[in-house]
Amino acid sequence: MKTAGWQPGDWAIYRKQKFSTSPGPRAKDVVPATGGEMYVYFVEKYWIVSEVLDDGQLLLRTRRGKKHTVAPDDPGLRRPGWLERLFFGNRFRTISASNGSDSGE
Repeated sequence: MKTAGWQPGDWAIYRKQKFSTSPGPRAKDVVPATGGEMYVYFVEKYWIVSEVLDDGQLLLRTRRGKKHTVAPDDPGLRRPGWLERLFFGNRFRTISASNGSDSGE
């Protein structure tokens, strides 16, 4: 499995699929689920690479200190573009400040 150059401290955006009766304001691509009582949508999560594991998987860290293991070729995972780094940089820096000294820059 290729790590595509991911290093600890790199900023990452993960597009996570969610299900709910009331999507939040950051929900994107909202569609009613089968049956019509729930909605299926995506939310972009702003995480930092905490570690590249021996098997090539990435250990990602959230703002609240949770950790998620994701394959580097997961279609929901991507690097932020320059505009996202500019507008959402504080979200990444908040993670760095609360969980360590990774800067991602």
